[in-house]
Amino acid sequence: MTQTILNASIIAKEGVRVLDNELVMARKVFRGYEEEFAKNVNGYKVGNTVTIRKPTDFTVREGAVMNVQEVIEGSTSITVDKQRGVDFEFTSEELTMDIDKLSERVIKPAMVQLANRIDSDLHDLYKYVPNWVGTPGQTIIAFSDFAKAPERMDEMSVPTEDRCSMLSPADNWGLLGSQTALYTDSIVKPAYRDGQMGMIGGIDNYSTQNVKRHTNGAFGGTVLVDQTLTTATTTYTSVKDTMTQTLHIDGLTGATAQLKKGDVFTIADVYDVNPVTKEAKDYLKMFVVVEDPSAAVSNEVDLTIWPALIWSGAFQNVSVTSGVTDLNDQAVTFMGTASTAYPQNLFFHKNAFALVTVPMVRPPGAVDVSRQTYKGLSVRVIPVYNGVNDVSAWRFDVLYGTKAIDGRLALRLSGTA
Repeated sequence: MTQTILNASIIAKEGVRVLDNELVMARKVFRGYEEEFAKNVNGYKVGNTVTIRKPTDFTVREGAVMNVQEVIEGSTSITVDKQRGVDFEFTSEELTMDIDKLSERVIKPAMVQLANRIDSDLHDLYKYVPNWVGTPGQTIIAFSDFAKAPERMDEMSVPTEDRCSMLSPADNWGLLGSQTALYTDSIVKPAYRDGQMGMIGGIDNYSTQNVKRHTNGAFGGTVLVDQTLTTATTTYTSVKDTMTQTLHIDGLTGATAQLKKGDVFTIADVYDVNPVTKEAKDYLKMFVVVEDPSAAVSNEVDLTIWPALIWSGAFQNVSVTSGVTDLNDQAVTFMGTASTAYPQNLFFHKNAFALVTVPMVRPPGAVDVSRQTYKGLSVRVIPVYNGVNDVSAWRFDVLYGTKAIDGRLALRLSGTA
């Protein structure tokens, strides 16, 4: 019987297959942008960027008079700036093993670690999600807690297909406990015997230890908007690519006050709107700080927030209480307690976030380089032989980028007090 010597191609194929199988959140986000990067046959380096268009929007006219609207398309970019890898060593004897045995002993444990890192980077995108329902600090322990997520997604006109959640272990088991009290056998058995929750309320649910904890900034005090902020302050055309805006606030307690990227807040009298009909909702619009601000000077600071406030037109996203024409001195209220950490359970439609993995460059001088792609996931394997000790060091690399494409399609969920 002919003996098969495992080479870079065989190991790369097995590695990318196992890696794909171990991913969780990465399998639920949008992956279509990888086609844009696939055009470079020589591979990509850290820092390469692709620009993509954002969808436009329109208003509906009334009556027979034609009202031509300008087509305004924003754009955003994804940078493949994350190179992650796992390196391991094989003896020549091990390279004569069956690939299944080698995969179980070495490749799978390595890919578990790499998959967790990719998923962890995706979970970090919570910092671009402004919507947060429930009471920070409370565990999800009932269907009524859980239902606040799909309810808000419905109110935000998030498409009903391709919705999923990533729950922390504590919230997952808290919710599972509530399901075992039901009388529906098909729900109770998976929850009680196998710890499986499956689809609930149109949400495909997953439990993962990669759920992040966000520590709020130090935002004590009576915080107010400290700038003229009217319907004319920001137009969609001026922010169409980033949808960010600078907001100046004051009233923070002391010079040590410091907000953080990922902090969520509301502004008094500023309500959310139905993204289709533009009708005002009965809850306040939520905003998120998307950059760590510079150190507070005395009791005030500039914040870079998402989304920008668009008061009217096809891209309107806020409704301001009648009679309020300037948001200067309106109260700013942050979610949760200052300097306190909370789990960031994520509910999202797949188009909220994107992951792009690309083929890496073949380094000049490297021998036996293998690049393999499986279901859009691309890996590179390079062996380096040590002739003195008769062992081969293998480097397994992935290059990828993550992006919050549309924060409107996602939200954070806590339990209810």
